[in-house]
Amino acid sequence: MGQETKIAIFRGKKVRRTIYKNEWWFSVVDVIEALTDSGRPSVYWTAMKARVKAEDGVQLSTICRQLKLIAPDGKMRKTDCANTEDVFRIIQSIPSPKAEPFKRWLARVGYERIKEIEDPELATKRTRFLYKAKGYPDSWIAKRMRGIEVRETLTDEWQKRGVREQKEYEILTAEISKATFDLTPGQYKKFKSLHRENLRDHMDDLELILTMLGEATTTRIHQDRDALGFVPLKKDAREGGEVAGSAREDIEKRTGKKVSTKKNLLPSKENKYLS
Repeated sequence: MGQETKIAIFRGKKVRRTIYKNEWWFSVVDVIEALTDSGRPSVYWTAMKARVKAEDGVQLSTICRQLKLIAPDGKMRKTDCANTEDVFRIIQSIPSPKAEPFKRWLARVGYERIKEIEDPELATKRTRFLYKAKGYPDSWIAKRMRGIEVRETLTDEWQKRGVREQKEYEILTAEISKATFDLTPGQYKKFKSLHRENLRDHMDDLELILTMLGEATTTRIHQDRDALGFVPLKKDAREGGEVAGSAREDIEKRTGKKVSTKKNLLPSKENKYLS
């Protein structure tokens, strides 16, 4: 993606941010100003880096990148930016009462993740709770959760059969999607006018079911053929998607309606489909 700059509101303060390598990066001095009310956040940041290096031996500047953001004079100027993970690391080093709620939250999240490693069922329960809190109906959540299980089974199969690079996972996924919907995931997101949102979180029941069918069929084909290596797996992925694609075409023929539409399943109080 190209760079996109926006303003986030953080504790009532404006924090500049930009997209770099497909993730949000935030202005460090803006975060510091929001959490310390310092009138000279850049000076605070310089002193903080020196203190952390002296106390912990950690050079905070190594986790930052100089990215261009809109400066107070209206010009694009380079400033230290950090991604979400590293912003949390920086917050942990800010000795300010305003930073304490974030530090407690980070500690709680860390504890919860450790518990989920011990008992993976807790992670499933948390995911269900988050979808419920967003307003998704129980019937949709059930399909979405099952889809996650089908997807994980497939990616585990790919890993066992020689897939290592993230790009290969993306290509195999695109093969299934293209054969199922005549759209790659990237094309599908554009079709639905989505940007950074999760595509599957905006699919309706039929779209989710067909996605599962394509991925579950691909898994079965891999296992039956004992396919190994990227090229055979890619062929299987296309064939698995074609099974789901045939089902989609049959549905469209019998109903006279397209399965893929530009409408998104957006959570709301009424749980309606919104275009």
